[in-house]
Amino acid sequence: MPTIKETKFSDIFITEEDRKAYIPDSRTSNALVEFIPDDFDVFFEKIKAGYDGEDPSYSIFYEGLYFRAERSVSSQGVLYCLRRMPESVPPIRSLGYPQEFIKYMLSLRRASGLILCSGATGSGKTTFISSLLKEYIVEEGGFAYTIENPAEQPLSGVYQARNGGLGVCRQTAPKGDDWGSSIKSALRSAPRYIMVGEIRSPNAASELLRASISGHLVFSTIHANNVTDALSSLVKYAASSDMSEELAYDMLSRGLLSVIYQHLDGKGVKKPSIQFLMANPISFKGDQVRGIIKSGKLNLGTTIEQQMIRLNRNQELFPDI
Repeated sequence: MPTIKETKFSDIFITEEDRKAYIPDSRTSNALVEFIPDDFDVFFEKIKAGYDGEDPSYSIFYEGLYFRAERSVSSQGVLYCLRRMPESVPPIRSLGYPQEFIKYMLSLRRASGLILCSGATGSGKTTFISSLLKEYIVEEGGFAYTIENPAEQPLSGVYQARNGGLGVCRQTAPKGDDWGSSIKSALRSAPRYIMVGEIRSPNAASELLRASISGHLVFSTIHANNVTDALSSLVKYAASSDMSEELAYDMLSRGLLSVIYQHLDGKGVKKPSIQFLMANPISFKGDQVRGIIKSGKLNLGTTIEQQMIRLNRNQELFPDI
């Protein structure tokens, strides 16, 4: 059998009790196939050694490959779920998004506010915001600060920007799983860009909203089934912290730039299918989207449909920009 490095797969699932591994079956959409690589024993010991006994989310390096790991305990024993991460951040134009959508998202590189990507686990949310952030750094330069647990894409480093300057990205992990305090720390570092890998707590949501109206360009992900659910979930998280639901909607209406929902379609190489909602990046201009969000009555279906039709036809969403 081939080794781990010689085999192409996105995810691998390993059961500790019977020491069996499974990877996606490339012939179907969702099924798995048993996988017995030649170097399984060495790989498995590396996975077990990476767990510190406390945080079930961690990362490992093996044979030059980077894996995000999640350890869980079920009634049948310990299960390890690993996502194989790319050796470099993929270019945004290589991910299969519509060209009109990419063009618009790249136009936001000098704006400030929140870009939120939603979807299920494994739908490519973090890959999207990481690729977009890298494109902004390469184009404009500046300091980027990420908060991730664990980091999924190799963003850290120094970049030569196309405008002649430099870009620097620092990837960090939340201390003690305190995402809110980590976002506050990021703001004190004066970054141009802030990326929060996932909204996991009420404190993180409220601090993210505050960051979105403080002049930064903020990226994050959230689990949701559609665009409206993503906005509603963010507000509910924040309202469970130190702010009222009314204040959360007000901050979201002022800070939002874009919210995207996506899932992956196809077999083998999957492509994103998206739904999106954009707010006018010139926040002081009259904008129906911001008004609806501020009201807290998220009747956005018609607006989402109209915006998607306009962008697909290569028409301006906000002609006065």
